[in-house]
Amino acid sequence: QVQLVESGGGLVQPGGSLRLSCAASGFTFNSYDMRWYRQASGKERELVAHISRTGSTNYADSVKGRFTISRDNVKKTVNLQMNSLKPEDTAVYYCNAFGIMKWGQGTQVTVSS
Repeated sequence: QVQLVESGGGLVQPGGSLRLSCAASGFTFNSYDMRWYRQASGKERELVAHISRTGSTNYADSVKGRFTISRDNVKKTVNLQMNSLKPEDTAVYYCNAFGIMKWGQGTQVTVSS
């Protein structure tokens, strides 16, 4: 059974940092590209960052230069380091295995002074 468990969200001031983590199980982790998405209140879910099986990365323009996605194929985790956070980064963040229609519960990130 595929499981994705996100953690690490919280309340942070503008300009601050957070590190999100996603623990994956129930599938062959190192065979899948992994993604982080986010969904702000009243908006559609959007792709934030993508990491391939081999470690290649891509980012949404809105987070490029501020966010870094990484993966640990031994621990079966995918992380999202978020720096220089802005109020518009406020959202629920979800990880996803590309090609598997399964979502975790997400983790709330709130950027506010």
